[in-house]
Amino acid sequence: MNDIFETLESDVRGYCRTWPAVFAHASGSTMTAEDGSEYLDFFSGAGALNYGHNNPELLRPLLDYLASGAVVHSLDMKTPAKRRFLETFQRLILEPRNLDYKVMFPGPTGTNTVEAALKLARKVTGRQHVLSFTNAFHGMTLGALSVTGNSMKRAGAGIPLTNSSKIPYDDYFNGETDDFMWLERVLEDSGSGVDKPAAVIVETVQGEGGLKAARAGWLRGLSDLCKKHQILLIVDDVQAGCGRTGTFFSFEESGIEPDIVCLSKSISGFGLPMALTLFRRDLDAWSPGEHNGTFRGHNPAFVTATAALERYWADDDFQNDVAGTIAALHRGLDAIAGSVEGASVRGRGLLAGIVFPDVDAAGEVAAEAYRRGLLVETSGPSDEVLKVMPALTIGHADLERGLGILAESVRAVVGSRTPALAGA
Repeated sequence: MNDIFETLESDVRGYCRTWPAVFAHASGSTMTAEDGSEYLDFFSGAGALNYGHNNPELLRPLLDYLASGAVVHSLDMKTPAKRRFLETFQRLILEPRNLDYKVMFPGPTGTNTVEAALKLARKVTGRQHVLSFTNAFHGMTLGALSVTGNSMKRAGAGIPLTNSSKIPYDDYFNGETDDFMWLERVLEDSGSGVDKPAAVIVETVQGEGGLKAARAGWLRGLSDLCKKHQILLIVDDVQAGCGRTGTFFSFEESGIEPDIVCLSKSISGFGLPMALTLFRRDLDAWSPGEHNGTFRGHNPAFVTATAALERYWADDDFQNDVAGTIAALHRGLDAIAGSVEGASVRGRGLLAGIVFPDVDAAGEVAAEAYRRGLLVETSGPSDEVLKVMPALTIGHADLERGLGILAESVRAVVGSRTPALAGA
């Protein structure tokens, strides 16, 4: 019955090879396969489901909207749903953080917002070059690939990826070298032969690149350097944003204010396609229609996005609850990592994981976890990091159960130095 997936669908498919179940239903942090098998979800749609599957607080307004006969597709035309989203986003997200950004709807995906950010930075500055970081991931279209570090993904482009250079991410040299020493020197030396870039694009946590998290001080240093040399700073918050690190934007802890911010994945709140590119008002140099796309006005996503903001970000209660979930997750991960010699925890917030000294261990643990009913993926250039992304709304019992399955899976694959693991 399932032969159609192998005979008709392209070989490019990936996740279904790791998790071959045919998933039929989902609720909260549980996915159910056609055969009735249940899986606890510590993947959350690669971060697109921060509020869980089929969240009833978001489902109800969506169903009401669809049943009302209201506009579904509108390109960039004005609709009540778009108006309400913009008003809510300004009131609950931008104004409380003193951020005076314009909002652009660039298309439905993360790579769309990155492409728009790069294009705008080049247009505004008149410069072509963009700096990105070792092990960065920013998307699969050509512009986004040009600032991505993964060699396998870059190779898929089929053409040279130009006008971009990679520089060391935080702690790339294990703290032995001042990360910005080289960049500062060449930017100040007119004889260096290095052109001033239009922008620097950075993830505060490298979601696909191994879960390395930039220190707040390092981000401030990067921001200061960009300001000093009039280089635009782009923060790619596609995976780390919308609360996943504990605050709505992942850069809030560092106190920086990026020139451009890329959002997607969980901005719709419900897993519906949606993306935003935010930028300083003075950077809004677009001519009407200069950057467009058919699916910029997906009104069902505006509806669920608005509902998510109103339900979870109207005050500090949800953020405080998430802080408790983050603390519990990291206690569990620390205990599991402590049971394996040489293992350590990486990441920040609910975008975290464990790196093992054996580069094959993370994949084997993820496979074992799937057999035990838990969905987790891997991260890093060699898939050497076990990546954990539960929903922000996950209940304590489900979180502890998932940590227990992880502990059992680690013990089954790599053994243990201690008699008990967190959650086991």
